[in-house]
Amino acid sequence: MLAVSLLYYLTTNVLRRGRGGSSSARRPPGPTPLPLIGNLLDLRGGNLHHTLARLARAHGAPVMRLDLGLVPAVVVSSREAAREAFAFHDRRLAARVVPDSQRALRDQSMIWLPSSDQLWKTMRGIAASQVFSPRSLEATRAVRERKVRDLVAYLRGRAGEVVDVKEAVHGGSINLVSSALFSVDVVDVGAASALGFQQLLEEIIDAMARPNVSDLFPFLRALDLQGWRRWVAGRLGKILKVLDDIIDGRLAEADDDKHGDFLDVLLDLKSAGKITRENLMFIMFDLFMAGSDGVAVTVEWAMAELLRNPRVMAKLSTEVKDALGGKDAVEEADAAGLPYLQAVVKEAMRLHPVGPLMLPHKAVEDGVNIGGYAVPRGCTVIFNSWAIMRDPAAWERPDDFVPERFLDRDDMDFRGKQFEFLPFGSGRRLCPGVAMAERVVPHIVASLVHAFEWQLPSGMSAEQVDVSEKFTTVNVVAFPLKAVPVIVA
Repeated sequence: MLAVSLLYYLTTNVLRRGRGGSSSARRPPGPTPLPLIGNLLDLRGGNLHHTLARLARAHGAPVMRLDLGLVPAVVVSSREAAREAFAFHDRRLAARVVPDSQRALRDQSMIWLPSSDQLWKTMRGIAASQVFSPRSLEATRAVRERKVRDLVAYLRGRAGEVVDVKEAVHGGSINLVSSALFSVDVVDVGAASALGFQQLLEEIIDAMARPNVSDLFPFLRALDLQGWRRWVAGRLGKILKVLDDIIDGRLAEADDDKHGDFLDVLLDLKSAGKITRENLMFIMFDLFMAGSDGVAVTVEWAMAELLRNPRVMAKLSTEVKDALGGKDAVEEADAAGLPYLQAVVKEAMRLHPVGPLMLPHKAVEDGVNIGGYAVPRGCTVIFNSWAIMRDPAAWERPDDFVPERFLDRDDMDFRGKQFEFLPFGSGRRLCPGVAMAERVVPHIVASLVHAFEWQLPSGMSAEQVDVSEKFTTVNVVAFPLKAVPVIVA
């Protein structure tokens, strides 16, 4: 039976490849695939986004073809190719390639649903209008500012000690998201701690990058041979239990005891029959997945580059202190008005995007051509945003940390309209949380620089700050950043 299934899959796959794309378009260049395993051996060693960029350079291919086992893929690695893909084929490329482990999410997560799905449109619309609209963000601003002050207070209690920057920021960012949206700190829910909740989220995210024969040989998917789908389902159950407890706690309150937060909105939509309780929980889950980890990772990258570049740190510190005068704490509006701070954050995102390969797209129609090459229907499309944002055709000194390059570039925002700068993607699948991230990340960085003079552990020089990357599905600092917050006199 296995042999028959393999033969059937290979036959239909070859026929599909032959039908896909325009007859005048060529197959993209790339390394020669081996039978059955394709180009898997070409991807061994190192960070995947680095490997893909190296292969693209070696083959002179800003649009490169790979075979991932039996799955055809196209990798986009330049500004011009990204512009063509998003400007002319966004709708055709707006589906997701869903890793088999993530099928444990029961086709309920807007992260993975295709953009043509009505549930995706409903959930995305709710998030856009009720969470990330200017009105909604302004309504929860005071809560976010309070949580950032809590983070600063936590670090004040450890002044003069060596701290793990990401660990400190991550707990604060999880509670920032949960408090702003649901009026509760995750750390206070049942027996779950911020660290435990963080670990569960990270394990589900990491499962996407685990080698899985179900992703490479789709005819084996039903068997879940390595058990990754079951493994994710177990962790998902624990997270949903925490979210279920939050919902039950709110429902147990008096009817007139409204918080005016996003959870109230979701419960009203549920009462009106517009969403189910399961929809409600997965919207909450998606917001935690998209929000908390990305904020913490980006702040750690920004702080690592600042500590590695004392000139930039000094310039930013001066800007923050001059703008705030004698104020005790930074507010979001203060951070929004600091041009060098904004440039520092953008440059950190350019050099170290949290999602250097975004989430893979999928061509859902024939007729997609990028750079004169055919992208057949059903093909995985990977945008190497790390390579795009270090493209020497688009950036001078692309590997250097130079925030000044973003000054006087008001057109270079976070929304993916300038295709050399895509930290949050572009088009229909632009990260829905970009509006919150562009407020929260600069606010946290400014608050850390305003409250403390940051020093490296004893005996360590700026040149020794290691900005090596470690990538699974999120691009993190390979060696966690350790630094000493010193209270400003």
